[in-house]
Amino acid sequence: MTIRTTIIASTALLALTACGRNADTAQTNAATTAQAGDTGMATTSPGPAAASAAQSFANAAAASDAFEIATSQAALSKSTSTSVKAYAQKMIDAHTASTAKLKTAAAEATPALTPNPTLNPEQQQKLDQLKSLSGTAFDQAYIAEQAAGHQQTLDTLKAYAATGDKPALKMFATNLIPVVTAHLNMVKGLKA
Repeated sequence: MTIRTTIIASTALLALTACGRNADTAQTNAATTAQAGDTGMATTSPGPAAASAAQSFANAAAASDAFEIATSQAALSKSTSTSVKAYAQKMIDAHTASTAKLKTAAAEATPALTPNPTLNPEQQQKLDQLKSLSGTAFDQAYIAEQAAGHQQTLDTLKAYAATGDKPALKMFATNLIPVVTAHLNMVKGLKA
């Protein structure tokens, strides 16, 4: 696979990683990446562009974990449902562990990467919206965000596991697929 193809595929996947992103945003980001790929990047040898795709994946995964932790912390204080609170605590624990595994995988990459967990503007907006809600309205919005975010993350992990350019990050993605699948199945069973 060429660097250009990997970059295009990785960027499209990263657009899906952000919890709560809609399809229009993902298509816009993929189109932007495709246009950037046409600017003459080398397609025969790995270089900074390959590291850039891996860094983007690591940043998106870190931000996704940070978003899941922050929204779940809000759920612990705002939810009125014991099952939602129990799920939220599981998400905090699991995404804290995922962040540690991501940091290890990123450090093993050549060159080593440092994941940036900064929330993107959409994630921050969704977090702020959740924090403004309470009771059943919060529970419904939290469950919806968790379902959408975990589905997008699952799709991204599967794609990076298949086409990623850094073996340590590919292994991270592969190992996380069953965990995220379990999270998605759990949230689908939650009631507000």
